[in-house]
Amino acid sequence: MVSIDENPVAIPGERLGSLEQFTPGNGTYIRHGYVFASLAGYKQLQEQQNGEKPVISVTREEEKHVVPEVGSVVTCKVISTNPRFCKVAILGVESTSLKESFKGTIRKEDVRATEKDKVEMYKSFRPGDIVLARVLTLHTQTYLLSTAENEFGVVFAKSEAGAAMVPVNWCEMQCPKTRAKEYRKVAKVHEAS
Repeated sequence: MVSIDENPVAIPGERLGSLEQFTPGNGTYIRHGYVFASLAGYKQLQEQQNGEKPVISVTREEEKHVVPEVGSVVTCKVISTNPRFCKVAILGVESTSLKESFKGTIRKEDVRATEKDKVEMYKSFRPGDIVLARVLTLHTQTYLLSTAENEFGVVFAKSEAGAAMVPVNWCEMQCPKTRAKEYRKVAKVHEAS
């Protein structure tokens, strides 16, 4: 068994070993019979079957393969809105940013807990809004999300004038430039103490 030295961090140009020891993987290159790191990151060694040489690679950060699960709190960006639902791109799960976004949908009946029949999607979300939501289920490659709890909803929105809006109450945000108010399903953000 071949082991990586005590330091798991690689810097560009660092010699990782010889071609007799390793098979080069992602984030590496070969020069004069040796394997070198082509980027800064973490060394990873993958053992091979059939007695073949292990593959050495360098990744930019420790890989976190995070996917939304039922009950997870997600951060997403509104892509489009229609009278029945809005489509979102899930950008983060809990406190982890995702490398690639997942598709999500917030249906009209999942926007708030009460008076569901009075919900107007365009008064709740607009394209470009950043929203906190909870994952309800996975449905045909799209996550169904809910903002029915008070702490879920829009956490960041830009006004028509292009300024970051400030929450006024649970259903309105205001532009600090023009003082115009716009409807949103606003998240109740808890202040850190």
